[in-house]
Amino acid sequence: MTDFQPARKAIVAIDGPAGAGKSTIARHLARHFGLLNLETGAMYRAFALKALRAGLPLDESSGLEGIASETAIRLEPGDEENRVLLDGEDVTSLIRSQSVTDAASRVSVFPAIRAWMVRLQQELGAGGGVVMEGRDIGTVVFPHAEIKIFLDAAPEVRGLRRFDQLGSAAGSAVTVQPEEVVRELHARDERDRTRVDSPLKAASDAVHLDSTHMTLEQAVEAAEAIVAAKLGQI
Repeated sequence: MTDFQPARKAIVAIDGPAGAGKSTIARHLARHFGLLNLETGAMYRAFALKALRAGLPLDESSGLEGIASETAIRLEPGDEENRVLLDGEDVTSLIRSQSVTDAASRVSVFPAIRAWMVRLQQELGAGGGVVMEGRDIGTVVFPHAEIKIFLDAAPEVRGLRRFDQLGSAAGSAVTVQPEEVVRELHARDERDRTRVDSPLKAASDAVHLDSTHMTLEQAVEAAEAIVAAKLGQI
């Protein structure tokens, strides 16, 4: 950890498309600068898990809104990643599957669900001293964040990275092909960028970081340099 202290109350907002490495970089920045990592994508996945368990149609807002009103999602910092609590249950290991990830993308398109989730995210980050990553953190959730990064990479590169992640997590159990992962990322990009409410886009004052031709280590170092420079200006 560096000498920067969370008492500075800075908010670091990291936005970008799926598979860009936001979670990995956010975790590193949180450890390095002594900030709290709030992985907002995990919140959507936790809610999606609840919807799947309830057997709700993911393309209808009314049922989703009904369970949102009685859903409690909390993030607790851990050594390597947040613990994700859904109605008090630790679902950290249950929300990383492809089916839950795909469901999270679908439920997140509804304005009422996003408005509810934004309120939760704002409550969690209200005190500052946090790193938040997602798709609309710098534009909607915390438009006045002191530090904003838009992390991107070519879809093909992101797809291969995601495929490698799936392989690392499940070993030989992975049956999906790299081309399928890339196709799904293209489809998810289209949903995220064209949805009516809070579409994925870079904030006007965000620093763009394209990691297409970077290793993960290089991308982490670049993000670290951006945050250090911005903190020095606050």
